[in-house]
Formats: sequence, C-alpha cells, structure tokens
Amino acid sequence: MNRKTFFLLLCSLLLVAACQPVAPPANMSTSEAEPATVVLASHDSFNVSEEVLAQFEESNQIQVQFLQLGDAGEALNKVILSKDAPLADVFFGVDNTFLSRALDADIFEPYTSPLLDQIDDELKLDPENRLLPVDYGYVNLNADRAWFEERGIPLPQSLEDLIKPEYANLLVVQNPATSSPGLAFLLTTVAYFGEDGYLDFWQALKENGVLVTDGWSEAYFDHFTVGSGGSGDRPLVVSYSTSPPADVVYATDGRTEPASVNISPPGGTFRQIEFVGVLRGAAHPEEARKLIDFMLDVPFQEDIPLQMFVYPANVNAQLPEVFVRFAEKPAEPAQLDPAAIDANRERWIEAWTNVMLR
Repeated sequence: MNRKTFFLLLCSLLLVAACQPVAPPANMSTSEAEPATVVLASHDSFNVSEEVLAQFEESNQIQVQFLQLGDAGEALNKVILSKDAPLADVFFGVDNTFLSRALDADIFEPYTSPLLDQIDDELKLDPENRLLPVDYGYVNLNADRAWFEERGIPLPQSLEDLIKPEYANLLVVQNPATSSPGLAFLLTTVAYFGEDGYLDFWQALKENGVLVTDGWSEAYFDHFTVGSGGSGDRPLVVSYSTSPPADVVYATDGRTEPASVNISPPGGTFRQIEFVGVLRGAAHPEEARKLIDFMLDVPFQEDIPLQMFVYPANVNAQLPEVFVRFAEKPAEPAQLDPAAIDANRERWIEAWTNVMLR
C-alpha cells in the first residue's frame, strides 16, 4: 500500500467515525445530556421573570415550556377535557371558585411538597395536597380618588352605597360568566346579601346605570378613569386591592402615589387563592414536582407580586416596598365554602344573567 492509498483510507475511516452517534459517558445521565422539558399549563395571566426562571432551569437541568389556555375557567375546562391525554405536566391557575370542580375531576396527583411548611395554613384548602396554594389576592372596588375629590362626592363605604343616586352611572363591573374578578364580585354579593337578596341588589345596580364588560382589561383600561388615562367615564371599577401599586409601577407620568384607592368594606371583598398541581399522567412527574417546589420557594414567591400583582403564599417571602405602601389586605373578606360555590356557581351565574343581560 503506497502512501497516497494509505492516506485516503485513513481519511475514509475518520469520516465514518465522525458520523457515528456519540454516547454520553457512563457516569452522565440522560437528563444531564439533554434537559427534560416540563410543560406548565396556566391561565393567560401567569408570569415569571426570566432571571428567576433561568436559575431554576440551570440548577435542575429542566426546561420549562409554557402553555397558556385562556382565562381561569377556560383553562381548567381544557385540562379536564384532555385528562386522558394530558396537555401538560403541571397546571397553575385553579382558584377557590373552581376548587371543588377541579378536585372532583380527579386530574391531579397528590404531592406533599417539603415547602408546604412555609405556606400559610389558611390557604391550604385540599387536605390531600392535590392542589397546593401559590398566591392569593383580593377582589374589591377601586376608585379614582381625584375624580371624587374634585366633585365633592364622598367615596362609597359599603356595597349598599353603590345603588344610591349619587353613584349612578359611575361603576363598571365584569360579567361573571366570562371574568374571574366578575365571578368573585358576584360571589361577594351572594355572601353579603344572601341568596334571597343578591339579585335585588343587582337589579338596583342595573337601574342605577352599572356598566357590564366581558373582562377585567376592558373594564379597567377602557372605562375606568384611572386605567384609561382619563378617557373613561367610570370612576369606580371592580378590580383588585393590589391595583394601586400596579398603578404606580406602570405609571408613565412619574407618579409615586397611586391615582386609585381601594374600597374594601366589611364583607364586600373576596379572597382569591390560586393553586398548582401535578397533572395525573404527566410525562415528567419527577421534574413536575421539582417545578412545584420552585414555585413555592422564596425566589419565585418574591417574584410574584410585581409579576402577577398578587400576594405570595410563602410566609417567608418579603413584599416589595410598593406593595407595603399601597396594597391592602381587607380584614373581613366574604366567606363562601368552595363546595357551596361549586354546587351553585352555574345557577347563580344564570340567575345573574337573567337579571342583568336579558
């Protein structure tokens, strides 16, 4: 074999070798070679900062893929309908207005996270830990403080005030059939006035010129005088007790004080608790549990307030200063058992629809 033939043969062998797949070293696991992809399904309002998420992904060799499925009710419907072929490994966004429905559908695997010791006991509504609390917030009334001051009209102090003539055509609310805060406000009125009185209250609101929108964004940004930058015509809106700090954070005029103020009369607010769970049949259950641990731990929990403008469930999480100054935790929110909500929700919505939209 001459030198030229040997050289060509050597090149051919090297080329063949280069085309062969390279197995990972014996001491390297598949997960180290290629991160597992965990799918987190949620409602459309879920958010997390990139740097916090990156810390989790890098330290656990897990890639998180997000699947947003609409508002809270719509998202839950989709994961229930797909339970035989799960769309995701983890679902976030069940709140206490849909808790019983989610649990009755039997779509979640129990998981007792070690981080549960750091979660406020009042937020734990599932003894089997199929759904674990992540955050909470309060649906209440927001008012345009300057609008009322300029006209010398006092801020309403109770739900009953909203049907008085001086508040005619001032309030915008959301449809409970299509909006999570809209449903929470409807449930507030059921708890406050009782089943015998809540529809009379809504009839009086209708006669007093209340405006109903399909969702929160339309109500807040199109009609509320603060959220619309003054172009709206409603100085009262159903929103959240954490909307005032958001007003400061997202202000474009450099304001350091919110233009909106909370109205949280006793019994006139509703506490929403949001939960997360491992979906039954998850493709990556071990990684799904790690993701839930991450969502309950302090770094993610301290990221929650300025990402989703709700309160963290972890008692060790520190609140940002803007929350401490301008958010509010109402002392006496409405009380309704999740099972009662589940048993009557559709009937209450239908009755409301008959009064307000037909």
